[in-house]
Amino acid sequence: MSQSPIRVPIGARRRRFVLERPLEAPDGFGGVVRRFEAGPLLWGAIEPLRSVEGTRLGRAEVVATHRVRFRFGPEITPARITPGMRLASGPRRFAIRSAGDPDGRRRELVCQVEELTAGAAA
Repeated sequence: MSQSPIRVPIGARRRRFVLERPLEAPDGFGGVVRRFEAGPLLWGAIEPLRSVEGTRLGRAEVVATHRVRFRFGPEITPARITPGMRLASGPRRFAIRSAGDPDGRRRELVCQVEELTAGAAA
């Protein structure tokens, strides 16, 4: 017996997100400079999953992972929301690690994201 995915009521999708797409430009020294361009406004539901402690550059760091659910639509498909993009919600930024349709019925798109802290790279 297969377990059906958790459905989120439409009223729970009240968090506003801006999808940010990466743009890369040459830096003149053989590398690239990555910046993010604001894309469409999306409404979704976010739930925290876990926090993982580690070290980065010799400092303690906590990485928080979350699940963000969106209603499927023309701007919200696995082809249009991909890893490498970011979600912005107010001052918070989330790096998209995966995006997919959990049951294949094109009702919702579920993204696994990592919250970015100041100074962290996407």
